[in-house]
Parts: sequence; C-alpha cells; structure tokens
Amino acid sequence: MLQLLSNYLWSWDDRVGGLLEELPDSSGNPHQAVRELSDEHLQKLAAAGFGPRLEQARAHQQAYLAGAPRKRTVAYFSAEFGLHECLPIYSGGLGVLAGDHIKAASDLGLPLVAVGLIYRYGYFRQHIDIRGQQHEEYPEFRPEERGLRQVALADGRPLEISLRLDGRHLNVQVWQADVGRVPLYLLDTNLDSNQEIDRWITSHLYGGDRDTRIKQEIVLGVAGFRALRALGWDSIETFHLNEGHAALLCLEAMREFVEGGASLGWAQARAAERIVFTTHTPVPAGHDTFAPELVAQYLGHYAAEELHCELPALLELGGASLGGEHFSMTELALNVSRAANGVSRQHGAVTRALFRTRPIDHVTNGVHHLTWTSQPMKQLFDAHLPGWREEPGCLAQAPLLLPDDLLELAHQRNKHNLIDRVNALPGQLSFSAEHFTIGFARRFAAYKRAGLLFSDLERLRRLGAQGVQLVIAGKAHPRDEEGKRLLQEVVRLCAGGWLRAAFMEDYDLAMGRLLTAGADVWLNTPRRPLEASGTSGMKASLNGVPHLSVLDGWWAEAYDGRNGWAIGMDEGERAVMLSETEAEAQDARDAEALYGLLEETVLPEYFGQRAAWLRRMKCAIATGARFTSQRMAAEYARRAYRL
Repeated sequence: MLQLLSNYLWSWDDRVGGLLEELPDSSGNPHQAVRELSDEHLQKLAAAGFGPRLEQARAHQQAYLAGAPRKRTVAYFSAEFGLHECLPIYSGGLGVLAGDHIKAASDLGLPLVAVGLIYRYGYFRQHIDIRGQQHEEYPEFRPEERGLRQVALADGRPLEISLRLDGRHLNVQVWQADVGRVPLYLLDTNLDSNQEIDRWITSHLYGGDRDTRIKQEIVLGVAGFRALRALGWDSIETFHLNEGHAALLCLEAMREFVEGGASLGWAQARAAERIVFTTHTPVPAGHDTFAPELVAQYLGHYAAEELHCELPALLELGGASLGGEHFSMTELALNVSRAANGVSRQHGAVTRALFRTRPIDHVTNGVHHLTWTSQPMKQLFDAHLPGWREEPGCLAQAPLLLPDDLLELAHQRNKHNLIDRVNALPGQLSFSAEHFTIGFARRFAAYKRAGLLFSDLERLRRLGAQGVQLVIAGKAHPRDEEGKRLLQEVVRLCAGGWLRAAFMEDYDLAMGRLLTAGADVWLNTPRRPLEASGTSGMKASLNGVPHLSVLDGWWAEAYDGRNGWAIGMDEGERAVMLSETEAEAQDARDAEALYGLLEETVLPEYFGQRAAWLRRMKCAIATGARFTSQRMAAEYARRAYRL
C-alpha cells in the first residue's frame, strides 16, 4: 500500500488509485486512511480480495514509471501546485493548472522536473459563520505524512541550500513529491538552524506582507535554481516560469555566466536563451511588484557580490529605479526570457496591449483529462471511446459513438453524487435530481461577478419555480474585503429559503470534481476581458456538462453554438479595459442576456428537447478533447521547450 502512496500517480490513474477509495474515509487523505487501518479493516479488505488487486495496481504503477526519461532538460517553476486536496499547496486556478501541467508532462514522458514551495499551513480552510462571513483556518500538516520525502545528498546528509538574506544566512531544505514520472521539489525554510522569523517564510501560501512575499520569491527563484544544480541537474536547457513569482531565477541564470567572465549584458542575453515565461494575469494590478527599497534591502548584496554590478543595473532589469517605478517580476521575466506567452488567444492580446513592445504569444490552458473526468464517465469512455486515456483527442468522436441512454445514466450518477452531498448540508432545502442544476464555483473576486445571477431576484425566483436549483462554492482572498462582502451576500441569498440554492463551504479540488461533473450546466460570468483563461468549464465539458459563459478566456475560442451558450456579445480579441461606467453597463447587459438565455433557450431545451440536450452534452465532451493539459504540454514542448 505504501508503495502506491509513494507516488502521486494514484491521484489521477484509477487503475492505481481506485483501490484507495475502498479504504475507510479519512477526509480525502489516503495517507491518513492507511495509517488508521485497524486489524479489523485489514481482515475485511483481505476477505474482499484486496490483495490480488493491490498486486495488479503495483504492477501497473511499475510499468508506468518504467517509461520515465533518464535525462531531464526542462525545469518548471511555480509558486503553487494543485495535485490533490490532501496536499494543500495551491489556492486556485494557477496551482491547479501547474499540477495538471506536470501530470500531463508525466503521461507524455517529457524530460521535466518541477520546483515549488512547501507551505506547512497551506492555503486556508474556509468556514462560513451564521452571518455568512468567511473565516480562515490554517491547520498545520507534516510533509512526510503526505507522501513527501526529504531530499538527501549521496552521502545521506539532507540537502540544504544556503542564501544570504538581509545580512544573515537562510537555510532551505528540499522535499520531493513524485508525480508519476516527474520529480517535484518543494523548498522549505522551517529549519531549527534558521531564525524564527525565517522559519515562517514558507509557512503560508500567499500569506503575510510584501516583505514575506519577496522572501518567498527569493527562495523559489534563487534557492530553487541552486537546488537543481546541487542535485546534479546540469542538463537542464529550459527553465519555464509559471507566472512571475519565480522570476528571480533569471538573476541566478545570469550569475552563472557572470561567474564565467561574461559582462552583465552578455549574461542577460545568454540567460534569456534558457528561460520561457508564462503570465496568467490580465490586469496591471495583478503583476507582482516590489518597492525599489525592498529590493535593495534583500538583493543589494546580490547585485554587488553575485552579479558584480551596481544596484541600479539590477533594478533596471525589473523596470525600476531608486525612488521611482516599482520592481516588476513580469518585467524581469520578459527582459530575461527567449519566449513569453499568455494563456488563451484573448489573453495574449490583452498582454500584448499591456506590454506593447514585447513579442508575446499564447498557449491556451488545458486540464488533465484523467484527473477531471468522473468515474462514471471514465467507464463510459472506456467502453465506447477506446484509447481516450492515452490520446484524449479520441473524445472528439463522442457525438458519433456515445449512446444517449448510457450518457444520460452516467450523468445521473454524477448528479446524484452532488445532490446527496448538498442534501447532507445542515438546514438545506431538499434538492431534487429532477431539477435543473446550475453549478458555479470561482474565487470571489469582483471581476468574476458571482452576484450576476442574483441581479434580478424576481426573475430568479420565477426560474426556481420552473425547476432551477443552484450550487455555488468559492473562497475570497483573506485580504479581499470586497470579495468577502460579495461572498457574504451570496451566502445570505442562498440561505433565504425562497430558492433551492446551496453554498458549499471550503471549496477544494475534491469539491471541484464533484461540482463540474454533477451540475447540468456550468456557469461562468467574468467581466470581459479580465478572464485570462478559466479552466473550470473545461473540466465540466469533459463530463458532458455544457458551458454557459461570457465569451472571454478559453470560451472565446471554444464556443461553436453546439457545445453550450454565450452570454452577451462576441467582442473579438478585446484588449481595452472598461471604465467604471462601462463596466456597470456591461453588467446590466450581461445579466439581461443571462436571464434571457435561461428563460428562452436553456430551460426549454433541457426540459422539452431531450435529444437536442444530449447532443449538446456530446458536443461539450468533444470540445473537451481540444482543451486538455496533454495538448497544452505537447504545445509547450514543441514551441517553447524545443523538444
């Protein structure tokens, strides 16, 4: 059993992880479930024929891992990774995308390693009080209890990287999580040899102030680069920065050439040949920046001792100057990279408008099909779309090959799973599988417009009388007061008793799988053009759940009139940000369009045109074939990694 758990392959390959679902429930953490197995549990498992199936799962795991590449030429850096809910080192879309990326790289056998940070208190657990207010809780976890092991050198000593930080030394240890064929190295400052304040650098994901944030990014970029070198990964030719949090790696890449005698300008050009950069942020305020004085405090010595340059030269790499503009991690990454991209066609246009002199491409995001396809749908695809596991492009044949009755049955199983969970909530109105279920789960940020569906309560009440029910989930960032107020209002409206509406607290990967498979339609209402990509609708599509969304992010590329519905107008590759007055007008138009679609098109088809609805479900699945992380990772390999 421990052999299966030693590699996160179990988190997406049901031929390995399916056995773990038979263990007693331990809050979604199979590591804990195994630790808590009693003799009685073991006897019951043995009587049920668990042993032979365990050996089959081990054999499958070993056969899969035998395909691991011996040489690694790509290193993927991200501040968060969403692998499974039991390892809470992700907050949302960026981390889930990173997790899906390295899973796909594993499936494809790409020569990739990954680097991130371990957060002992993770991202917060959400609790909603009786007034609908969000409270954040941060339970601590031990890495070794989540399938991680401490990285050691050849002589058995733990690997530690030493950095100079504000006049003192900081030591960084390294943990390893095996993600299929990809080793993921996670950096940790919780060492007795560090000062107490420094032990907390990697304690919380996106926690603390700007001082903590820059120290986290120094650890990720600088210590992460040095850790790879200490581990002997000298064959790496490409460093992929997933967002600007790891951009200080650029300085380390330059330092190697400066040490060899190169000038700063020549070192910058040589380092840029090794680095590719992906930005996920569509608005200027979302790009990580730091005051020049803070950069001077933590990197002034680095400029003098490592890059052998004056501080202004280092600041200029990030578009900053003393007493002037802030140091931008995005500017640094763009200045020291051979290629840069946004994460959808629309987002590429937005990013080029923000950085007008830069040649910025796009690679549209995708989701890991084996992680996000529900078990009932996997069984259906296994029977009628052979080869889809290895080649998800086979899903494009869904409209031709999937039987209506079996598709309906698979979706009803998913829907009942969701409704059973909703009906178990305290004080919840009884949900029915006969009702039309709208799913919505996003971070509660103003631009995602979680309140758009509640714009006209009387029309929404009438929709409820026609058989509509809502399931909503999402977290607001701990420091986003506007988002918290919006969340509180949505929770209040859901609890009003005038509509079948449920808010499910503590949104995580497990809940995401439940919602995207069990809803009848997936709702997405961002304010254009602020959705960089969006991936929840891709997950829903894989499960035959049509998408109902504004034409922004990935949906602007995917929508074809048969696979879902478009809210509002197609404005093309709009890159201009709206004024407050324009945004309010857009909100009003989109709310009217949303209600009109539900009243006049979506509900009549769902309740009265079943054959048409099932065709739409199949077209949604076929769309999912084009938006997988396997396609995305292969595109990066071809266009960015030069493989």
